[in-house]
Amino acid sequence: MLLKKLIKIFFVDLTFPFFQMRFILFIFAIISSAVLTANAPLIEAEPGGGVIVLEGNYHNKNLYVQNDVSATGVGYCTYEVRVNGNVSTDEIHTSAFEIDLAQYNLPVGAPVTIIIKHKTNGCAPKVLNPEVLKPNPTFETTYINVNDKGLLKWTTVNETSKLPFVIEQFKWNKWVKVGEVQGKGIPTTNFYSFKTDPIAGMNKLRVKQKGYIDKVRYTPSVSYNSLKSEISHLYIKKYNRLEFSEETSYEVYDKYGNLVKKGYGSKIEASNLKKDIYYVNYGNNMAEFKKK
Repeated sequence: MLLKKLIKIFFVDLTFPFFQMRFILFIFAIISSAVLTANAPLIEAEPGGGVIVLEGNYHNKNLYVQNDVSATGVGYCTYEVRVNGNVSTDEIHTSAFEIDLAQYNLPVGAPVTIIIKHKTNGCAPKVLNPEVLKPNPTFETTYINVNDKGLLKWTTVNETSKLPFVIEQFKWNKWVKVGEVQGKGIPTTNFYSFKTDPIAGMNKLRVKQKGYIDKVRYTPSVSYNSLKSEISHLYIKKYNRLEFSEETSYEVYDKYGNLVKKGYGSKIEASNLKKDIYYVNYGNNMAEFKKK
């Protein structure tokens, strides 16, 4: 009854097409307003202001901010800092300030969102070390072993970031990436395994994680002796290709040390290589061949 009275008051009589159209537009306006309200941004700056949003994880490090003087010459750019929705109590009305994350009792690896609200008009704060929120390896190896078939297994604890584990094998006088397993990024016990391709003789393996700005953490290396036969090679000039006695991973370098081919297989097509001397790594061997 109340709705009918309101309709009567605002639109007089809905039996007329003109008032029907007004009613439809009225309902559309209400719905549009509700949608716009629901989709309104949760982070708002003051009129004429700006917002810096940093997201990442806590790694026992604080953030440092360089804070310019406002364009008017009175006060500083930053007027509010929030950490995971909480207004920071740090002193921000100064030319440089620290965002102390330790006071929030966050566990290592906990998600962190930092919102810095500031004035604009040529005034903007600068976060000096945003990389401290980036993922970094924190895992600890509790077990690692490889059997005589090349199956590598390792166990970790204290992971705080979902970083890939890179499996490396020592061959050709260097550590070579032979595989990758995605890390779970949780602090509880994590189990991993990876099947490697054995080379003849001694096989030495390790696992690493690489974080932001080249921070790397390694497991201890493990070794085993493989009874696999040596792989040999033969350059067949007639077909412009290098053939191996069995499938193997390989690398080909020119005389300047540039990598020109890399892969896995029983042969290397050399037709697209210019005539010169090349160096090939395969199996547990390093050799030289000349394309004529």
